[in-house]
Amino acid sequence: MPEQPMNVLVVMSDQHNPKILGAAGNPLIRTPNMDALAARGTRFSAAYCPSPICVPSRASFATGLYPHQTGYWDNAMGYDGKVPGWGHALQAAGRRVESIGKLHYRNESDPTGFDVQHLPMHLANGIGQVWGSVRDPLPRRDNAPLMVSISGGAESDYTRYDGAVADQACAWLTDPANRREPWVLYTGLLAPHFPYLAPPEYFQMYDPDRMPTPTMRPEHGHQRHPWVETFAGVLPGLDSANTEEERRRAAAAYYGLVSYLDHNVGRILGALEDSGQTDNTLVIYTSDHGDMVGSRGLWGKSLMYTESSGVPMIMAGPGIPAGQVCDTPSSTIDLYPTILDAAGVVANEPRPGVSLRKLAASETDTQRFVFSEYHAMGAPSAAFLIRKGTYVLHYYVGFAPELYDVATDPDQTRDLAAETSHAGVLAELVGELTGMLDPESTDTVDKRAKADQASLVARFGGPEVAANLGTPGETPPPKVLHP
Repeated sequence: MPEQPMNVLVVMSDQHNPKILGAAGNPLIRTPNMDALAARGTRFSAAYCPSPICVPSRASFATGLYPHQTGYWDNAMGYDGKVPGWGHALQAAGRRVESIGKLHYRNESDPTGFDVQHLPMHLANGIGQVWGSVRDPLPRRDNAPLMVSISGGAESDYTRYDGAVADQACAWLTDPANRREPWVLYTGLLAPHFPYLAPPEYFQMYDPDRMPTPTMRPEHGHQRHPWVETFAGVLPGLDSANTEEERRRAAAAYYGLVSYLDHNVGRILGALEDSGQTDNTLVIYTSDHGDMVGSRGLWGKSLMYTESSGVPMIMAGPGIPAGQVCDTPSSTIDLYPTILDAAGVVANEPRPGVSLRKLAASETDTQRFVFSEYHAMGAPSAAFLIRKGTYVLHYYVGFAPELYDVATDPDQTRDLAAETSHAGVLAELVGELTGMLDPESTDTVDKRAKADQASLVARFGGPEVAANLGTPGETPPPKVLHP
């Protein structure tokens, strides 16, 4: 724990595929500001989210607990402050804690641990996507447009909102009134979340004809896992069954959004530098989850593959090794103890995470594992992930598991679960999962999630009513004025 509390600046983007980052070795993407942050700090190469969808992931970020521990299962069950979060611990210790931008909690009035929320973005109408809670049986969403049908170079409400959030963050950091005491500032940006519309100057940075072709597409003979195929079948809007031109344009727009995100991250870090506080501020950049970007013929999140469940994670500041890559598996669940550790606040309640400051200062821990779970829209049953060492287990209730060695197979093309040579590894990772929860017991996590969702659906008038409640696509941001 630091002798003197330092400032903490957390910048969280939305839906950033961890492979689309210059510092991670992507030769095409241009992310000079995030790359520079990684150069002066530590990048966590095996970072994951607790649940690959916005609202549950962000509730876990707030509380330091997993969805099965809190009951924030899906995008209609926003964080409401009833489970104490790191913000509450900071407030109890007298620390100043504010937010700017997207949180995606239930609403602004709930006591979620911030003294002030600037330009907050939460569940639409306070209820979110109730239709996604209808899971037993799963309805097919035939009215949803293909996600990639709208893509290209243009401003959107999302990019305008990000510009305003970056403006506000820069103003906050450079305001002398905000330097009287140690602070914790969370900043939430929307890019590169769909719609896949990048400001023209960023879209033009990437030639659609030169974009990499997404791998393992069904139209090229790839057979998706049965759980994934069921998911794609009930949410056809996420399936990229369209033209090659549309795919490449959408990919170029996604890359453009990542570069626009990097621009805003650079603006915020520049303001921190201008304020003279860089040397006493721990900076953390991460995302709530990733995006498939056409891999396996799918766009968006919700899946256990690295593109979706993995996240970029970079930390820089006092005492953080510069230019280092930490290969120990990590998670945004670790941000709870990290923030409190840096702020000099002792957590009163135990949490499963470990401070990233400790991980960055240690040798690679081959025995540590991280966990993710999914119980939301389109899921026929619970899906779980265990990452330990270089192996990743995908456990689907009622379906066969998947096992990958991402050291030799980073794109997860070869499922090792049925190979006798890897039976021991499979058993070891399943053992880690069952040590946390029993996915096949009578009172399973899967059944609890579906029961809670059925109760919510009933409160809204039943499945037929609930199936039409909530935004069909992205959550609308607040209206802002930004050039």
